[in-house]
Amino acid sequence: MPDAALGAPCWADVMLPDLAAGKRFYGGLFGWTFDESAEGADAYTPALLEGRQVAALGRKSDGRMPTAWTLYLHTPDMTATVERVRDAGGTVIGGPLRVGDGPAGVTAVVADPDGAVFGLWQPSAFAGFEVRDKPGSYLWGELYARDKEVADAFYPAVFDYTTADISEEDADFLLWAPAGKPADAEHAVGGRALVAEVFPAEMPPHFLTYFAVSDCDEAVSRAEELGGRVAFPAETSQYGRFAVLFDNQGATFAVLDSSVTGQDG
Repeated sequence: MPDAALGAPCWADVMLPDLAAGKRFYGGLFGWTFDESAEGADAYTPALLEGRQVAALGRKSDGRMPTAWTLYLHTPDMTATVERVRDAGGTVIGGPLRVGDGPAGVTAVVADPDGAVFGLWQPSAFAGFEVRDKPGSYLWGELYARDKEVADAFYPAVFDYTTADISEEDADFLLWAPAGKPADAEHAVGGRALVAEVFPAEMPPHFLTYFAVSDCDEAVSRAEELGGRVAFPAETSQYGRFAVLFDNQGATFAVLDSSVTGQDG
């Protein structure tokens, strides 16, 4: 189940030009099936892992929209959080909007002052991820910022994060934890990295969504077979073996096998 703390990731979806092609890609890669009985499933379809919701795929309604994954952060009070976003220099792109039966909840899409886009979710009938941290489901999310001073002021102001600088010689990283919790591996809900040279010069600030896999290299090969591409080759870190991929329509995401740890030499 998703973490109910303010600012904790609780849902993820991807907007694609070709929904059927997206289902083929992610179904083949993660073993997802799709809830075709859901209301509006021809435009926004829940992805299921063993019958439980792990994400959703949507069809872009406007070709100018980015082909991208959106990570949603939990809020118990959408009105207050949207106000905080604006007060901290962010932008409200869409919403707040009540969606789904019950309704399922209230959603909004916002951007930080540096331009990174993310979602907000205030749950009602639907809390978010029904399974996570298992192969084929959400595992981790992090912001890739260009202006770290802006990012490091914005997110704690909006979500009351406690933070810890865990930067290493070759990586600048700030860990985020919910208010009142220590910013450590046990309590972390995400963090801030920097857009590095491995990304194209035109890559904007963005959130990267990680999905758990049982074998990173196998997942990379399967993604390529399905029409995807490698953005960042598989590498082993102290947190696991990971790779950053493009799907068959250009949306970026990451896969991580946390059972393999160490450091590539």
